[in-house]
Amino acid sequence: MPYKKPEIEKIYYSVGEVSEMFGLNPSHIRYWEQQFDALKPFKNKKGNRLFTKDDIETIRLINHLVKDRGLTIKGAQKKLKDNREDTLNNYEIVKKLQDIKQELVEISQNLDNE
Repeated sequence: MPYKKPEIEKIYYSVGEVSEMFGLNPSHIRYWEQQFDALKPFKNKKGNRLFTKDDIETIRLINHLVKDRGLTIKGAQKKLKDNREDTLNNYEIVKKLQDIKQELVEISQNLDNE
């Protein structure tokens, strides 16, 4: 049986890595950090921001509210503060529906090619 190298997951991500994940400028992430209480990354002794998986999910949710749904910063703050659970559930439902749509488009394209 061949040796299977274990996958190593990162615990912390830099602001540069996070900004690349979402196609945003690092300054955008830093601005959101000031505006949203839910986003508080760990800072090391040098002051570098280190984001956890939970922080990345919060950024994903903020990005969805501001960029995809077109809410203002104030609207997104209110949405996260008032009913974060409902907002998160709605985001997950939309994401699953988008994935299903993408699969159906690929199936349709494959059928057209045959």
